[in-house]
Amino acid sequence: MTVRQAFAIALMVICVQPVFAADANESQTQEQSQEEPVRVRRDLVIYGGTSAAISAAVQAKRDGLSVVIVSPDKHLGGLTSGGLGWTDTGNKAVIGGIAREFYARVYDHYQTDQAWQWQPRSDYGNRGQGTPAIDGDRRTMWIFEPHVAEAIFDSWVDENQIVVHRDRWLDRENGVTVVDGRITQFTTLDGSVYQGKMFIDATYEGDLMAAAGVSYHVGRESMDTYGEQWNGIQTGVYHHRHHFKAIDSPIDPYVVPGDPSSGVIAKVSDDPPGEYGAADHRIQAYCFRMCLTDHPDNRVPFAKPDGYDPADYELLGRVYQAGWTDTFRKFDPIPNRKTDTNNHGPMSTDNIGMNYEYPEASYQRRREIIAEHERYQKGWLYFICTDPRVPQATRDRMNQWGLAADEFQDNGNWPHQIYVREARRMMGEMVMTENHLLKRTETPCSVGMGSYAMDSHNVQRYVDDHGHVQNEGDIGVSTRGPYQIAYQALVPKKAECENLLVPVCVSSSHIAFGSIRMEPVFMILGQSASTAAAIAIDHDVAVQDVSYAELRKELLDDEQVLETPADVLNAVSNRSQSIPVKSIDGLVVDNTKAQTTGNWQSSHSAPSHVGYDYLHDGNAGDGKSTATFTITVDDGGEYDLRLAYTPHSNRATNVPVLIRWGEYQVAATVNQKESPTLDGCFVSLGKYSLSAGQSVTVRISNRGTDGHVIADAIALVPLASAKP
Repeated sequence: MTVRQAFAIALMVICVQPVFAADANESQTQEQSQEEPVRVRRDLVIYGGTSAAISAAVQAKRDGLSVVIVSPDKHLGGLTSGGLGWTDTGNKAVIGGIAREFYARVYDHYQTDQAWQWQPRSDYGNRGQGTPAIDGDRRTMWIFEPHVAEAIFDSWVDENQIVVHRDRWLDRENGVTVVDGRITQFTTLDGSVYQGKMFIDATYEGDLMAAAGVSYHVGRESMDTYGEQWNGIQTGVYHHRHHFKAIDSPIDPYVVPGDPSSGVIAKVSDDPPGEYGAADHRIQAYCFRMCLTDHPDNRVPFAKPDGYDPADYELLGRVYQAGWTDTFRKFDPIPNRKTDTNNHGPMSTDNIGMNYEYPEASYQRRREIIAEHERYQKGWLYFICTDPRVPQATRDRMNQWGLAADEFQDNGNWPHQIYVREARRMMGEMVMTENHLLKRTETPCSVGMGSYAMDSHNVQRYVDDHGHVQNEGDIGVSTRGPYQIAYQALVPKKAECENLLVPVCVSSSHIAFGSIRMEPVFMILGQSASTAAAIAIDHDVAVQDVSYAELRKELLDDEQVLETPADVLNAVSNRSQSIPVKSIDGLVVDNTKAQTTGNWQSSHSAPSHVGYDYLHDGNAGDGKSTATFTITVDDGGEYDLRLAYTPHSNRATNVPVLIRWGEYQVAATVNQKESPTLDGCFVSLGKYSLSAGQSVTVRISNRGTDGHVIADAIALVPLASAKP
């Protein structure tokens, strides 16, 4: 127990008034009616009802602060209680503090017989998102029903006597008062006034941050902005199976197939996608994480939504006619015969391209965008249930599913929170980039860790140069183990605001935010932001001037995880023997810098690979997976071109490799069962004479291959220094 926690308990026992008392006209109940405007004064004012908001408020109470949550939402918990029960954990060993307490409470709930109303516990299984759903050793559970999550958040509010004002909406135009670089108060649309010493913006949208005049960004930065590979427009990159390359036949985008003059069908844009690597205004797609069930006694059949038009799903009809069969791939099981159903495939629950306005839109316009997403997604379900272009077996199976009748009961069993995967992102004291997540750049002042892949859903759907439909923006890149998140990414520039912390719309690039945006991380950062606010109040300093040494001690005392645990590091190092890129002669390009298509998977289980990992195609042999490496030489001369792979008995003996330089190209075949003879991991692809500034590309394919295909690295070694 910390000194501050002991002080908080003492305050509760002797009933001392809080440092910043409530005004007389505020009801002292924990839930505030919206009938009359109120004036509230607290040490810490939290705007938002997300999981980060709740963890921040719990920590504030433990630290002896007076606190109020001002939530535009009626339900607490954001996505965690809004359908995202299939938790994106990454490496759960780096989830600590209040976040881990949450998953421990989930575990305790499902240990009771009463928790299993619609399914015997023995029938559930134990499959989770990259980790078992139930960890009996650590008494945590990572998969859960929406109403269970909300009940846990509500119980925290009750137990900690946290004042929550629900359905209170910030006056974004004139409601935030900033004096001498500090927020003094904000007003909600009903006229309520909230004064505080410190403020936390825990919304998905960053509304308080923006209204306070803090710098932020919307959309994708270019690759060059922060020296990243996976930012900006990513045409030609296909990391998952949420694209049209996953279908055997190309899809025509035109109303009259083959006739561009007829216009494009619904949900396809005729705007050009933009240049590869360039910045744009677009953001990754939103959807609702639906909670479905096939239990007949708890199932609400899918209904025809108002405004339904089958023409809106013409593209989906063409996808099915082309042979797509993965409809139910992401019906991920949660307890009681329910699902957390997520987007999967070229035209799924993500309403691609329909959310660009959302981050900056008015409340009314946001409601319209949310309603359009709900109509689209309900129509998607109804189309699959009823349209004759959908295979009969798929229609029959979809009709066995429905909305869960015991979830979201005040909202027609539909999730109350849309998945705002990305909106505004602060431009704070420091910007987290992929280089921090990949450990290319050191991260200072850790206040928590993430570990999930850098994951962006599709951003746009367009017509390619061949006249076919393509999706763009879907990226999934391993972070190569857990990474640290800097305190400086939670605070604005000091010149802009000295008493605001932002644990959700953190200061990060688009692609880095693709990993940071996971719900456990938001809970971690909410707790850390609250601890920093308490220290800033204690010492009467700006949040930018909080002593990191003191903050670090407090966080560790509260069981936050700030660096990769030794057992995790040892597990990685024992799993394989990697060869550092810097130890290899010549110019080296690792697989992290390759342009890929298809469904490559990351691995580091085999020894003697270059860098942290290598890619394999899962023994698909379908020709859809390619990895293209490019090296440009500064100096002209003779070079040995080399290819790295990890040999094994299950590897392909006939891997096609295409080498291009200048006007020339040559094809080769590599037997990856045979052990490489150069530097323990390379084979030679031949000797090449290159002029200064000339580039060489090497494309590896899995077309017609007879085993696993490996894409690890290539190297150009000057012949003068080449080793035999």
